[in-house]
Amino acid sequence: MRFFSGNVAVAVTSALLCGAVSQASALAPPDGHDFASGDAVRAQVAAMLAQMKPGQGFAWRPLVQDGPRVVAIEIWKKPGRPATHPTEAEYAVVLEGAGTLVTGGTLVAPVTRAANLVEGERIDGGTTRPLRPGDVLLLPAGVPHWFGITGDRLVLLGTKLPVSR
Repeated sequence: MRFFSGNVAVAVTSALLCGAVSQASALAPPDGHDFASGDAVRAQVAAMLAQMKPGQGFAWRPLVQDGPRVVAIEIWKKPGRPATHPTEAEYAVVLEGAGTLVTGGTLVAPVTRAANLVEGERIDGGTTRPLRPGDVLLLPAGVPHWFGITGDRLVLLGTKLPVSR
């Protein structure tokens, strides 16, 4: 798992996105689903927050997509269950809010919910890091992880990247 914080995150994100642009332009669908402006990102976050029901702990909505590669907004108001994604790596940037990330270790009492989702009761032996806006994380497929929430919410721009096995 790689983790970057603050200004380094901006440079890393820019470098990753610039590298991805040349590859994405060859793969981008012609229907315009390959780009979202900063205004569109902010509008989607606002719309999702307005649509969340009282007590709802999580919302996820795709922003741009190229086949199985999806960039989505994730809003966490409550901690989820510790999980792994056996068939997907996950890259995320913290857009707003604050939280805690636990990665690595062992997922205790794993239950397969879908081909790309295994949830557990807790993570034993993971590494804990605080999360704040601008932080960047990359979770390889199969790495246990858990997001805790500090304050009222944690908003991520998350990218699911399928891996071949």
